[in-house]
Amino acid sequence: MMPRDYEIMFAFRRAIKRDIAGRYTISTVDFVKELGRLNWHYTLRAANTWIETHTTTFRDISPSDGEARLFQVFNPNG
Repeated sequence: MMPRDYEIMFAFRRAIKRDIAGRYTISTVDFVKELGRLNWHYTLRAANTWIETHTTTFRDISPSDGEARLFQVFNPNG
């Protein structure tokens, strides 16, 4: 079965986690894993690029350098 574009956003939403402080985060590792379940095969770099170009409310809070990044929802309006 061929993957469908809407499935990328579905995988993105499934990969979002809520931490103990109540913040919503997404790791590119989890995003790639969810994409794979839907027959989408992204590299970590491609997943990062997708997040950066298709979302406006996530910022990079990665604790270290590399392609395995961590993003957090932020509210630019305070």
